[in-house]
Amino acid sequence: MKEYIGLDVSMKETAVSIRRGGERIWRGKCVSDPAVIAQLVRKRAPAVDRIVFETGPLSVWFYHALRAEGLPAICIDARHAKSALDMAPNKTDTNDADGLAHLAEIGFFRKCG
Repeated sequence: MKEYIGLDVSMKETAVSIRRGGERIWRGKCVSDPAVIAQLVRKRAPAVDRIVFETGPLSVWFYHALRAEGLPAICIDARHAKSALDMAPNKTDTNDADGLAHLAEIGFFRKCG
């Protein structure tokens, strides 16, 4: 079964949420480093289909580094994601990662570029 990942990236920490079959199977945080995230993905979500994160200061680095690791990274327009993520009752990095993973799973996003 395919897995879908949402990343809420900030300068120091990245919130990670992994979904499979319509349910969250894992969430947590790690240092904002694509190599660390790649290790986490290989360990927790070996059947990953999409890794989604929003445009931001680190998005170009994340996109190219995750793609170089052979991972299906997709950078999405932050303004488009904002409207979906604003529906969450509690605005936290963890909840944003959950929302992004859900968008990845249902395919409701607009790729950048």
